Amino acid sequence: MRNTAARNEVIVGIDPREQSVPALAWAVDEAVRRRLSLRLVMAVPPLPGGQHIDAPWRRTMLRVQGQDALAAAVATVRALHAEVPLTTELLDGMPSAVLCRMAEHARMIVVGSRRLTRPEELLSTASVAVPVSAQADCPVVVVREPEHAGERHPHLVVGVDGSESSTAAVEFAVEEAALHGAGLRAVWVWRRPVMPFGDETAGLEERRRILSETVAGWADKYPDVRITHDVLRGHPVEELALASVGALLVVVGRHGRGGYSGMRLGSVVHGLLHRAECPVITVPESRHG
Repeated sequence: MRNTAARNEVIVGIDPREQSVPALAWAVDEAVRRRLSLRLVMAVPPLPGGQHIDAPWRRTMLRVQGQDALAAAVATVRALHAEVPLTTELLDGMPSAVLCRMAEHARMIVVGSRRLTRPEELLSTASVAVPVSAQADCPVVVVREPEHAGERHPHLVVGVDGSESSTAAVEFAVEEAALHGAGLRAVWVWRRPVMPFGDETAGLEERRRILSETVAGWADKYPDVRITHDVLRGHPVEELALASVGALLVVVGRHGRGGYSGMRLGSVVHGLLHRAECPVITVPESRHG
């Protein structure tokens, strides 16, 4: 993963229409675990349809709503943890674009999920989780469901496919598991081909070998984290969604940067944002230099 020395904030995107208490609670806990400060960001989007005679008044009302949303979020954070270092910021711009700009200096970005339909994700200014997960230059946490914090044997799940991005995801997931005092389950989902070909046994063993190599060495660096790994057959979204049941988090890698709408986010990550039974963390692939 990229150097995080100067990334000393957990940034939370605030939605004035629907405060996500689970997202705020997750961000507070993470800031405390990592000894980072918390920044609550509210972005006021441009008015649709160009300039109108009442545009200044409408703009003022949007900013007032934003200030009220930030004040409510601050009250929630303080009720959860009175001492966490906290700042707020009210900015102009599309929410997803504002958060992506701020990602350069963030350890991670945390957003809630409004469970938008696919057309809304592509066309609506309310779309935040998908475009930010696709473009941000830091891990992005989408809290659609709370953590299963009451599990007897807490664990995280990380998706692995042999790519550089999944290697970065494993690195992040092991560190996160250590912070949570949890185990880590690394999962490679081998999609069943429409037409079987080749030696399936050899293919299975090859994936097990790569998966084992991907997680090798982390047990020495994090001896308190119990790491297991499995190769499953099936559809990656379905299998990882099933694996998310009872998990604290699901961590997945992202290949490069997505387009404006997030269409290049990848079908697996996109599907998990809708179907996972716990928060989903998307980790961008490492960049060298």
